[in-house]
Amino acid sequence: MSSRSAFRGPRRKLVLAFDVGTTYSGISYSVLDPGQVPEIKGITRFPAHEHISGASKIPTIIYYDRNGKEGIYETAEDEHWVKAEWFKLHLRSKVGPGAGREVTNDIPSLPLNKTVVEVFADFLAYLFECASSYIQDTHANGADLWASVKGQIDFVLSHPNGWEGTQQSEMRKAAVLAGLIPDTTNGHARLSFVTEGEASLHFAIQNGLPAGAMKKGDGVVIVDAGGGTIDVSSYNRNTKAAKETFEEVAAPQCHFHGSVFVSIHARLFLDNYLAESPYADDIDHIVRCFDKTTKLRFRNPEEAQYIKFGGTRDNDPSYSIRFGQLKLLGSDVALFFEPSIDCIIKAVQDQRKTAHKAISHVVLVGGFAASDYMFNKVHAALAHAGLNILRPENHVNKAVSDGAISFYLDHFVRSRVSKITYGNFCHIPYDQNAADHRERISKTFTSVSGNKRISDSFDVILPKNTQVSETKEFKKSYFRESESKSEFKGASFSVWCYRGAVADPKWKDVDNSKPSFFLVIWVLRENYTKLCTIEIDLSHLPLTPRSKPTGSGSYYRLDYDIVLQFGLTELKAQVAWKEHIVYDPDTTNDDP
Repeated sequence: MSSRSAFRGPRRKLVLAFDVGTTYSGISYSVLDPGQVPEIKGITRFPAHEHISGASKIPTIIYYDRNGKEGIYETAEDEHWVKAEWFKLHLRSKVGPGAGREVTNDIPSLPLNKTVVEVFADFLAYLFECASSYIQDTHANGADLWASVKGQIDFVLSHPNGWEGTQQSEMRKAAVLAGLIPDTTNGHARLSFVTEGEASLHFAIQNGLPAGAMKKGDGVVIVDAGGGTIDVSSYNRNTKAAKETFEEVAAPQCHFHGSVFVSIHARLFLDNYLAESPYADDIDHIVRCFDKTTKLRFRNPEEAQYIKFGGTRDNDPSYSIRFGQLKLLGSDVALFFEPSIDCIIKAVQDQRKTAHKAISHVVLVGGFAASDYMFNKVHAALAHAGLNILRPENHVNKAVSDGAISFYLDHFVRSRVSKITYGNFCHIPYDQNAADHRERISKTFTSVSGNKRISDSFDVILPKNTQVSETKEFKKSYFRESESKSEFKGASFSVWCYRGAVADPKWKDVDNSKPSFFLVIWVLRENYTKLCTIEIDLSHLPLTPRSKPTGSGSYYRLDYDIVLQFGLTELKAQVAWKEHIVYDPDTTNDDP
C-alpha cells in the first residue's frame, strides 16, 4: 500500500466520487482536514434502499411516473411507473469498438420525453442526496461538517476508457443540471474525470498490486470488468522517479462485453428455447432470476444449472421445468460467458503486443471479476502465456469509486498513451514529383498568394500509441490566407481524429476503397471524426496587407499553431498565434 501525505490545504474540504455503473453504482468520499492524512471512505447506506444496508453499491435504476418525476422502487411497482436502467450506455461514444447499432438494439430505451443527460442528472442528484444523508448521520457533528463544505465540494466522475470529450461534456451538463456544481468556470473546475481503468489502477495500488509491479516496475494490465464495459489499461511504475508515479504503457481499450451482455445472451437463448412454452411471457422475470443467482454462482460447465423463478406448481418436463426451476445444460450457460471471456483474453494479448513496457501481471477488478467461472477461464488462458493473474480480495466492485478518490488525492499516473491519431485537415504545397499528389490533381488550386496547393491532406499532430507526459504539448503550425480581413472575425479551427488501421494517414480519402457514395460517407464518418471546434474572433489582429505576386490586389495572412495537451484525463486543444511579428516564407501547412 502506498503512503499518503497529510492534506496541506488552508481549510476543510470534501471530495465525492460517483461511479455510475451500467448495473450498479457506488459512492466514495474523503474529508480533507488540514494537517491530517486523508482517508478513503465509502457510502454504505442509501435512502429508499434500506433493505441492502451495508452494501457498497446500489442498482443503477431510476423510475419515472407519467409526469416524468423520478421515484423509488416500491411506489413505482405499485403504480406501474417506467423504469430506466442501463441508461449509462446511451451516453457511450458511437464510434468506439462494438458501440454501433448492435449495442443500441440491445439496451433498453430511455423513458419518453427524457434525454440521457436528464436521466443521468436525476441519478446524480439521488447519489448526492445519499452522500449528504450518510455523512451527516455517521460523522461526529455531521450536520456542521456538511454545512462547512457545502457549496465547495469537489467531485470526481469516472467513465469507461472509450469515452472522450463529447461524453465528458454531457456528464458535465448532467452534473450542472443535478445541482452538483454551478455552470461557471469555477464550478467546472470543481469537477474532474477519470477513466475506469486509471481509477482501478489507483485502487489496486492501495489494495495489493503485485510486488513485482510495485518494486521492480513490471508492466501490469488492469482489467476492469464491469456491468456494461470491459476496460483494459496497462501501466508500469517509474522506479527512477523520486515520488511514486506510474506511466500508462499502451493505448487503453474499452469493449462492450460486460456482465449485462452475458444476460443478453441468456435472453436470446431463452427467447428461442421457451418460444412455444407456456412460460414465454415470463422470460423477463426468468432473466432477472438468472442475473441474481445462476449467473453469479456458475462455476462448472459440466454441471447442470438451475434458474429458480416460480413455485412448486410450475412444472413442464418438456421444457425441463420442475417445481419452479428451469434446468439448463452447463455447457449452454458457458456459451453466454464466452464472448466476454474471449474479449478479455484477446484484449490482454493486444496490450502485451503494443505496450512500451513488458507486461508480467494482470489484475482483474470490477463486479464482473467476482465471477469465479470468468476469472478461472481467463486465468487458465493467460497463465499459460506466462502471466501472473490475480484479483484483489477487498471489494473488487468498489474499485472504481475508491480509486477515483485515490486519483484525486494521490495522482499516481503522470503519463498516458494516445489511443487514436489526432490531426488536422489542411492543404499543402503541390509536388508534381509525388505520385500521391498527381493522383489527386483534381484537388489542386492556386492560393491567393499565387502558390499551387492540394487540399484534403491530413496532418498528424499526435500519433496513436504515443506515450505523453502530462506537461508535454504537441504543436503544429498552419496559416490562413484571405483577400478580406473580415473573414478572420469568426475564425474556427477544428481538431480531427483518425480511427482507422493505416499507420500514417495522409489523405482524407485514404480509406475509400470502393466507389460507392454511401460507403464513402460511412467510412469518413467512422475513420475521421471531429474532436472539437475552437471558435475565436481574430479581427483585432493587426494583419498587414500583402501584395499578390501578380501585382493586382492584396491579401492577408494569419500564422497560428494548434496545440494539444494530452497528458491529463481531459484532452485540451488550443489555438496560439503571435502579434506584431515578421512572417517567415511559405513553409507551413494551410488550414482550409
